Amino acid sequence: MNHYTMEQLQPGMAEEFTVTVTEEMMAQFCAMSGDVSPIHMDAEYAAGRGYPGRVVYGMLGAAFFSTLAGVYLPGEHCLLHSVETKFAKPVFIGDTLTVRGEVTEVNPVFGEITIRASLTNQDGKKVTRGLIKAGVAR
Repeated sequence: MNHYTMEQLQPGMAEEFTVTVTEEMMAQFCAMSGDVSPIHMDAEYAAGRGYPGRVVYGMLGAAFFSTLAGVYLPGEHCLLHSVETKFAKPVFIGDTLTVRGEVTEVNPVFGEITIRASLTNQDGKKVTRGLIKAGVAR
């Protein structure tokens, strides 16, 4: 876990990590959220909609933005204020995602940073974009 404070952060700083989406993650997200939509639960239904398999919950992918901010950038001293998310392409079970964030603004007056974030799959396709506002301890 990183420990950046407000004074250490500056525009251009970036961090990234990779994660592979598993069946277990899907089951846990379903249990937690209660979202039983067939696009996420039924491979035949998903195939009928033109997808090669069950579509991963968009919010499951977006949850990795919480990991990005709370563990990597800035890490320990972070409290999320907002996350704006855009789902560009579907994610599928077994996809390996690179979660990347770059600080674009540091506002010491409000104790807040802005991070431009993205999820990119193993084929180099950007599947999710995000804009994170996070409070950072001084």
